[in-house]
Amino acid sequence: MKLPQHIAIVMDGNGRWAKQRFLPRLAGHRAGVEATRQIVKSCIKKNIKVLSLFAFSSENWRRPVKEVGHLMELFLIGLEREVGILYDNNVQLRFIGDRHRFNEKLRMKMQEVETKTRDNTGMVLLLAMNYGGQWDIYQSVQQLALEVAEGKLLALAITPSHIANKLSFSDLPDPDLFIRTSGEIRISNFMLWQLAYSELYFTPTLWPDFNETELDKALAYFANRERRYGNSSEQMNDIAAAVQTYDQSI
Repeated sequence: MKLPQHIAIVMDGNGRWAKQRFLPRLAGHRAGVEATRQIVKSCIKKNIKVLSLFAFSSENWRRPVKEVGHLMELFLIGLEREVGILYDNNVQLRFIGDRHRFNEKLRMKMQEVETKTRDNTGMVLLLAMNYGGQWDIYQSVQQLALEVAEGKLLALAITPSHIANKLSFSDLPDPDLFIRTSGEIRISNFMLWQLAYSELYFTPTLWPDFNETELDKALAYFANRERRYGNSSEQMNDIAAAVQTYDQSI
């Protein structure tokens, strides 16, 4: 089965999962952490090259202060507990987003786990924290504006590639498959530039219930999609035939 190189997931539905069970929202977030752990393991097993998880958006600061505090505690505990497992599984962990708003203890732990796993050559796990797709684009544009101001770049010479090269993970492939749980059908400011040609998969399953079986459904959906990148089906068939002919000639 054709598998995506890069899967990006908006992990939604922890609060609703807890509400359905008459539990506090924190219980839903804890269940969501366990679901995250299982999906990471599944993607490692399936040899997915990059897995991106929207852990905390720039808009999530609007939530109640107590809930945000609990989430920060969960992030810190999770990093302390999981870094050894990630290292042993050859996973490289990276964070994308503006981390200045996090407290010093959490920022230091983020830096520590990135340093510990940076030479790992297996799956890259991207955690988007205090991240927004609009922020990613404007911080890229700001860098280019600074280069223009310093005379290093002409404004009229700027191309889409210049912008893409300044985005958060420009050295990695864009997501092939975007997944959102909980039945919401929107991207919610996640990787706006990079999702331009991604296949979009929406499921009513709440994140704490999203397991390997649910992941396999998304992967089966992806395998049946024809990815044309603006070309026609006939053009894609011609390209595939040309590649096959080339492969047979070498």
